[in-house]
Amino acid sequence: MWYNGLLDLNAWQILAVTLVLTHITIVSVTVYLHRYSAHRSLELHPALKHFFRFWLWLTTAMNTREWTAIHRKHHAKCETPEDPHSPVHKGLVTVLRRGAELYKEEAENEETLRIYGKNCPDDWLERNVYSRYRNGGVIIMLAVDLALFGVIGLTVWAVQMMWIPVTAAGIINGLGHAVGYRNFECKDAATNVSPWGIIIGGEELHNNHHTYPNSAKLSVKKWEFDIGWMYIRLFSMLGLAKVRRTAPIAHRVDGKQTLDVDTAMAVVNNRFQIMAQYRNMVIKPLVRQELQRVDDSVRHVFRRAKRLLSREPSLLEPSQKEDVQTVLTHSQSLRVIYEKRLALQQIWGRTSANSQDMLQALRDWCAQAEASGIKALQDFAAVLRSYSLQPQAAS
Repeated sequence: MWYNGLLDLNAWQILAVTLVLTHITIVSVTVYLHRYSAHRSLELHPALKHFFRFWLWLTTAMNTREWTAIHRKHHAKCETPEDPHSPVHKGLVTVLRRGAELYKEEAENEETLRIYGKNCPDDWLERNVYSRYRNGGVIIMLAVDLALFGVIGLTVWAVQMMWIPVTAAGIINGLGHAVGYRNFECKDAATNVSPWGIIIGGEELHNNHHTYPNSAKLSVKKWEFDIGWMYIRLFSMLGLAKVRRTAPIAHRVDGKQTLDVDTAMAVVNNRFQIMAQYRNMVIKPLVRQELQRVDDSVRHVFRRAKRLLSREPSLLEPSQKEDVQTVLTHSQSLRVIYEKRLALQQIWGRTSANSQDMLQALRDWCAQAEASGIKALQDFAAVLRSYSLQPQAAS
């Protein structure tokens, strides 16, 4: 019958087809808009780029230049009043409920497009079809869905239209800066919503992305999965993509104890992994040790000390800063390792420092750590000395 459409599918088949269609849209966003256009972490074959651009026109009405510009501004102004969709400043509920509207409002900002929208498509099709008839694609998609699926095609189309506003504009831009876990203490509040990036193409690994925004691969830990990276690897095998950058890998050379320029550069390049290691090797055991000796009046604060002492200081709430001071007041050893953590961060915060200055600063830091009398710090200093830019045999 006409109302069942040309394919005449049952309910389960329609559900499966809908999931496939929305998944293609997710892949188009994460691979083309995000990792290619916004961050240039990979190159794509012209045919694949145009397929993604055409599909996004059909299913989202989003413009490549607008999306790219807004996302680049988000990184440049993250967690500030100028961030187009920061839940820290706009409120989580606002971003969850009005994510698509926030996107549209920023897309009308010509200054944003001028500054952040460079090197985006500006060919005949972009000017005369995709930008000129912005809603033409979604209208065509509606007609196709109705023809293929019949009356239920309207629901299929509605799901397609809602998929990106709900998942990307809502979940990633909202929950991805509010709830979840953090592998790395980057400067903003980005979190990993889930270690398995399947539904939203790997974008669930948002803390990893904000730590290494120019990496084509969003997973970092062995137990994390980024399905977007799986597609990139597949496209690479087919000659349709070429990876330009991934997150740096921390190389350690067993027995290496010479702190040289190679070590200094390796430490700076892998600073986020190293700070995560500092949390596990130094802060965690010291907090556990101190928790056994403090009195009951502050024990409840010390139970939160591992997280508080590892947290990016600029992200601490006033009450959390008070708790940090309470911990440091009651424990000299925790005060020492906290101050050493901040000192280590300051070394690579000196963007104007040359390699020799970095090397000397690291040598001074290691000497002070070794003289501290705190075994965990001494062991960590030995670990720092073992880093290298490339894996190599110990000399």
